[in-house]
Amino acid sequence: MASHYVPQTRIPTIVFPTANQASRHVALMIESLIRQNNSAGRATVLGLATGSTPVGLYRELIRLHKETGLDFSRVVTFNLDEYFPMRADDPHSYRRWMQETFFNHVNVLPQNIHIPDGMVPAMEVEDYCAQYEQKIRRAGGIDLQILGIGRTGHIGFNEPGSTRHCRTRMVTLDPVTRRDASSSFFGEHNVPHQALTMGVGTILEARKIVIMAFGEHKGGIVQQALEEEMSDAVTASYLQKHADTTFLLDEPAAACLAAMRRPWVIGPVRWTPVLIRRAVIWLSLKVGKALLKLSDDDFREHHLYELLREHGPGELLGRRVFDEMMGTLCTQPAGAESANILVFSPHPDDDVISMGGTIIRMVAQSQKVHIAYMTSGNIAVFDHDAWRFTDFVVEFNRLFEIDERHTDAVKERVHEFLRTKSPGQPDSEDLLKIKALIRTTEARAGALACGIPPEQLEFMDLRFYRTGTIAKAPIHAQDVADIVELLKRLGPKQIYVAGEMSDPHGTHRMCAEAIFQAVREARGQGLQFEVWLYRGAWEEWEPHEVERVVPLSPEDLERKKAAIFRHQSQKDRAMFPGGSDRREFWQRAEDRNLHTAKVYDSLGLPEFYALEGFVQWHGDGVR
Repeated sequence: MASHYVPQTRIPTIVFPTANQASRHVALMIESLIRQNNSAGRATVLGLATGSTPVGLYRELIRLHKETGLDFSRVVTFNLDEYFPMRADDPHSYRRWMQETFFNHVNVLPQNIHIPDGMVPAMEVEDYCAQYEQKIRRAGGIDLQILGIGRTGHIGFNEPGSTRHCRTRMVTLDPVTRRDASSSFFGEHNVPHQALTMGVGTILEARKIVIMAFGEHKGGIVQQALEEEMSDAVTASYLQKHADTTFLLDEPAAACLAAMRRPWVIGPVRWTPVLIRRAVIWLSLKVGKALLKLSDDDFREHHLYELLREHGPGELLGRRVFDEMMGTLCTQPAGAESANILVFSPHPDDDVISMGGTIIRMVAQSQKVHIAYMTSGNIAVFDHDAWRFTDFVVEFNRLFEIDERHTDAVKERVHEFLRTKSPGQPDSEDLLKIKALIRTTEARAGALACGIPPEQLEFMDLRFYRTGTIAKAPIHAQDVADIVELLKRLGPKQIYVAGEMSDPHGTHRMCAEAIFQAVREARGQGLQFEVWLYRGAWEEWEPHEVERVVPLSPEDLERKKAAIFRHQSQKDRAMFPGGSDRREFWQRAEDRNLHTAKVYDSLGLPEFYALEGFVQWHGDGVR
């Protein structure tokens, strides 16, 4: 599906199939602007953002610089914001992030780079912010401002309540913003309470603004900014009054917009089988009637006249979708004959959290299930767990008289590092190894609870993850080669991939991209297998998206929960719980599986205790 404008939004909006395509589009806009200004001997003034959203943009600009000679020597940059207080060399500093992510790889002159100083004395902040505004004006104003949008609707760090005319200043961060940043700081308690930010008025003075949003978790706030009245509760909505702003979204971030959620309300549509299914399921759940009970009046009363006229009557439409949904029910997901099945798990617990019940069913049906853990997951282990396990190994070795001298030396290094470790400081090599070992042994225990022996487990430790920090490196060519080699060695009938894409540059998405590259290569070499996508801990596929559901009995679900419990370092309180959801992973998994079964029951389909859903990947999209 190509990119397209979305009708009836208050700000021009383009939706792209993927975040990478949207990022490339913005990079080409910037390239065109820079080349045009360079040829005229003028500077190009860019307003830049940080965070996961623009990472793809910066990587594409770096590629254009290295491969096509895009010259940044006349570019002047102004960054939106910085935490306060924050040293420039701190791992969480936006100044350092910009250097490592972008500036170190292109030829922007150091004197042309402007990033708010997080260590300005508090008494001087007001004057410093006024000077930052003056520097922007002296540069001739910002030609193109790049923005992201926070879950509170903030642009920069202009939190709810910021006025339309506010300028560069110090702000107090919203609790939601601090919570969202907690993963980068290894805990919410390490996130600064304040920041320096360009004001809304400053941003609105840019000649052109591009705001990007990627992932399902941005869908709700994007809808508010684009479809609701301008309000200081959502500062991104102020962009409705800007003369040249464009929203660029991937499909998940656009999912809550009326034109995407219910396009038949906006205007005439082409009634494809997928859209028919979506509309009829929506209607069934909206009116609280089973599919086989829908009437013509239900369609007429909910803006579905055209569907009724072109494909009705209502009884026929209900029967059609009922039959389709019945076809998704699958009690033997891997078929009747025994075969190799390969489950890719981005972290060492995604397999059991997301599709543990299906794994249990396949093992019970004599399928040989292999699990490939793609990353170590070591940054998601608390320091106190590493301390405890270090103590355990020392006492274990002492008890059995095993190399006590060397063990004590390792313990002393680890304990000394932990005693002096500053908040949010990346772990030492010793600590990363210990935390990886914790996750590895938990994964073996979790898989065994599902009936999978250790010899059917693969610990890939892909290179892109080995940064020791939240920020990840690009996918390494050898990572893809390793996956291809694994596919060739096992020759699976089916593979299962995490299709949870909320974070456009998070581990799940990057693992999926690496797998998809490998699948294309493997298929090009003659390998044939099905590719099924499962969702992560946060949400299930929408009912109209589901192509297969696997029924789980109460016993299956209890065994699945027992497997999740084996991941003790993620129990009770996980390092990265995800957003504001305080439920434990086993609770999310149980609630999701029970909810999917209730949805099927509401549609008038057979009643099950719990269901796990899957979507098939066909090479260029899921459907």
